Amino acid sequence: MERLYIDLGEASYFINIKGGLLKNLTDYINGADQYIIITDTNVDNIYSYEIAEALKDNLYHKYIIPSGEASKNYNEAMKILSFMIEKNSTRKTTIIALGGGVVGDIAGFCASIFMRGVGFIQVPTTLLAQVDSSVGGKTAVNLPMGKNLIGTFYQPSTVIIDTELLRSLSRKEIISGIGEIVKYGVVYDYSFLKFIKENLSQIIALEPLTITYVIKKCCQIKAEVVSRDERELRFRKILNYGHTIGHAIEAITDYKKYTHGEAVLCGMYLEAMLSMELELLDKCYYQEILNIIQDSYGEVKLSDISREKLIEALAKDKKNVGGKISFILPTTYAKVTEVLLSKKEVEGLLLQILGRSIK
Repeated sequence: MERLYIDLGEASYFINIKGGLLKNLTDYINGADQYIIITDTNVDNIYSYEIAEALKDNLYHKYIIPSGEASKNYNEAMKILSFMIEKNSTRKTTIIALGGGVVGDIAGFCASIFMRGVGFIQVPTTLLAQVDSSVGGKTAVNLPMGKNLIGTFYQPSTVIIDTELLRSLSRKEIISGIGEIVKYGVVYDYSFLKFIKENLSQIIALEPLTITYVIKKCCQIKAEVVSRDERELRFRKILNYGHTIGHAIEAITDYKKYTHGEAVLCGMYLEAMLSMELELLDKCYYQEILNIIQDSYGEVKLSDISREKLIEALAKDKKNVGGKISFILPTTYAKVTEVLLSKKEVEGLLLQILGRSIK
């Protein structure tokens, strides 16, 4: 088994990576008085028996949310908290998030505010969650005005990554995870980006040794970044590459057409174009980034998206500073920089460089 230690002082924890860990869940949990399992309809349909068997000797209750980003909202969070009160949860209760990024985000948010904080364990079931969202302590729910506008920083007590759970994923969900994997190569480790390029088919096929290495590498990178800047005051911002435009794409399509990772792939593609237009990015490296995104996702063509709606969504991004839109843009190998642009500047740049992708 692979283990990583996330060094955050009193909030430190281990990430455990191995196939079959769900069956032995109790070997890695903290012996709470009660467990609240938060999962979604899709995951429950597949793993309800396994989680019941794993926790059969423990007191637990299960709360199931509808699958999809639309469930990550304030009202659903309040329902979860009410459910916990009904089940006599206490400060010795531990929440277990069994699912992808949506489940992890809303479960972590509830754990962070219930009785000012209870135990929280991540059991990510998607590739995206295993390489990214289950690590780092960001929790959130969405508002109609934008994504992740209500949230906290709250670290799990442990992360249990069972690589065998990936076998139930569709190709679309695997590609979604690759969006975040590519991001790590661009913003932090160029040698890893080359590895992704050379082993892309094996990653998509979930070849056991390759995918275990990729998951561990992504978790290592995120651990290093989070250890330096847990609350995203400066350095952790590098992980937002692709996310400014990506979040906007998700919002204006009502979180229905693109998975988060697909939106991030599109966002990275367009933000690389933006960096090139601003003369921040070398042409050869620019083409290298575009090529690996296209090899992963296919042609990025957003002809169904309104430029006006995209700009309005960008203007509402929570990362904006002083009325300007914040972009994390690649500059050279494994280097990015934050660029702040006015709404008018973004409008002009979209007209110049994105006409072939956005109507």
